[in-house]
Amino acid sequence: MRIGVLGTGVVGTTIAGKLRELGHDVLIGSRSAGDDAVPFADAAAHGELVFNCTNGAASLDALHAAGAENLSGKVLVDVSNALDFSQGPPPIVGVSIDDSLGERIQRAFPEARVVKALNTMNTNVMVDPSVIAGEHDVFVSGNDEEAKARVVELLESFGWPADRILDLGDITAARGQELYVAFWVRLMGPAGGPSFNIHVVR
Repeated sequence: MRIGVLGTGVVGTTIAGKLRELGHDVLIGSRSAGDDAVPFADAAAHGELVFNCTNGAASLDALHAAGAENLSGKVLVDVSNALDFSQGPPPIVGVSIDDSLGERIQRAFPEARVVKALNTMNTNVMVDPSVIAGEHDVFVSGNDEEAKARVVELLESFGWPADRILDLGDITAARGQELYVAFWVRLMGPAGGPSFNIHVVR
């Protein structure tokens, strides 16, 4: 599959590397080309599916630079988190208790098929769940069932078991996914670092 990955940080480069390892044709988008990156618009136009791995505070600007016409009709996997470090660590997490970045992206790009996923864990866990022993979960949300199914297929190719991929419902569920990150940040201390994840026990 042709995939565009927007963002040249750790998340973007790690996801792009995994996708290339799996045989996908990947272009990484950045504000400025160079160092294995092309402009956002070129990466978005290239992709049949697009990952948003940009800094949450700048995601809407990055996606506008990518171009609504290049996102229209495509699955847009939103991995971003809104993290505000202006008051120092730990960051203020999320955009609102009654909104989310995932929803804002869907409203700004109504022709894109936004799926929130992978934002609730560290980057190494996103692309290789086996780095953590035992069962643990990844979440998806979005308004388009077929788009979520395509993302689930990609997650399974990353190594996520089908029964550990939990569909939370429509894109409003991104509020919970994003606000959970505030708890995740606080868990890093007792967990001894970022390589951990959550498991829903029934």
